[in-house]
Amino acid sequence: MSQVSPQLKQRIRQDVQSMHAYAIQESAGMVKLDAMENPHRLSADLQKALGERLGALALNRYPDGRVNDLRAALAQYAGMPEGFDIMLGNGSDELISLLAMACDVPGASILAPLPGFVMYAMSAQLQGLAFHGVPLTADFELDEAAMLAAIAEHRPSIVYLAYPNNPTGNLWNDTVIEHIIEAQGAQGGLVVMDEAYQPFASRSYIDRIARHAHVLLMRTLSKFGLAGVRLGYMVGPQALVAEIDKVRPPYNISVLNYECALFALEHAEVFAAQAKDLREQRTQLQHELAALPGVTPFPSEANMILARVPDAAKTFDGLKARGVLVKNVSKMHPLLSNCLRLTVGTATENDQLLAALKASL
Repeated sequence: MSQVSPQLKQRIRQDVQSMHAYAIQESAGMVKLDAMENPHRLSADLQKALGERLGALALNRYPDGRVNDLRAALAQYAGMPEGFDIMLGNGSDELISLLAMACDVPGASILAPLPGFVMYAMSAQLQGLAFHGVPLTADFELDEAAMLAAIAEHRPSIVYLAYPNNPTGNLWNDTVIEHIIEAQGAQGGLVVMDEAYQPFASRSYIDRIARHAHVLLMRTLSKFGLAGVRLGYMVGPQALVAEIDKVRPPYNISVLNYECALFALEHAEVFAAQAKDLREQRTQLQHELAALPGVTPFPSEANMILARVPDAAKTFDGLKARGVLVKNVSKMHPLLSNCLRLTVGTATENDQLLAALKASL
C-alpha cells in the first residue's frame, strides 16, 4: 500500500491521522447479524414495481420539489405536531454531523450516555467539539444524578438520548428523561431524542415532543427496512429546524433515495408486518438465549439483543467460523465486558445463530 508523503501529511489534521476508519466486517456468504438490518426483502412484484419507477426517473436532473413530497409523507407517517418541521439527511449519520456543525460555537460540547452510538462522539471530534460521555448504571439505565451533574458542569450544546439505546437495546425511564430534558433546557441547550429503532419499540417520544422548544426527534428508514437507501429524518420546532437546515448541503437526498422512500411509505403495511415479525422473533430469541448456560441476554426494545457470554472473543470467533457474523462490542466500554450484540434475523437465521452459539460456548 502506498504511503502519504510527509509534506501532504502536514496538511491533514493530526487527530484525523490517529483515528481509525469505521470498520465494516466482511460478510460474504455469512448469516449477517451484525448491523441491525431488516432481513426481509421486498416481494418480487414490489421489486418489479419499484424498479420500473426508479428506471423512469430523470437522473440527468438535480433532485426537485418531489423531495418535499417525501418530507410531507414522513411528517404524516411520524405524526409530526403542528408548528414543527422536518429535515432530511443521508442517513441519521449526516444529521448528527450537521448538528455538530450548526452548534459549533466557542466552548461548545456534546454529551451522551455511554455505552452509546459511536457517531455522537465522532461527530464532536470531527467538528472540534468536546465530547462528554456519562456512564450508564451496571444494568444499562441512565444515571440520573451523574447526567444532571454533567449537564450542570459542562453546559453542553447538545445532549443525545437514544430511545431505545444502541448497543444495549433498552428504553430508559421516562421520568429520568424528562428531568434531563428540563435541566438541559434550563441551561439553554438542545436535546436530541434518537429513535433509530422506533419500529421495534413499545413507546415513542413523538407524542411528548410538542411540550418542548429545545427537543429534536431523529429517526431513520434504515431499521424500517431501507438500510441501503440511506435516509434519516429529524423533526423539531419550525424555527429551530430552519436554523440547522442552513448547514445542510443542497441536494443531499438523491432522486433514487427519495423515490425509494416514497415507495416504501406507500407500502408501509408491508414494512409494519416485517417489524411485527421481528418483534415476535426477538421475544423467541430472548427466551432461547436465556436457556443457554452462561448466556445473559438483556431486555431489548430494538431489533438486536445484547448478550453477555463467558468469553466474547472466543464465542465471536466460534460463531464466525460457523458462518454467523455478529458484533463483538466487549471492548467498546467497560460496562460491555464479554458482550455480543446479536441482530434479530428471520426464524431460520435465528435458528442458525442459536445452533452456532451452542457449539461455540
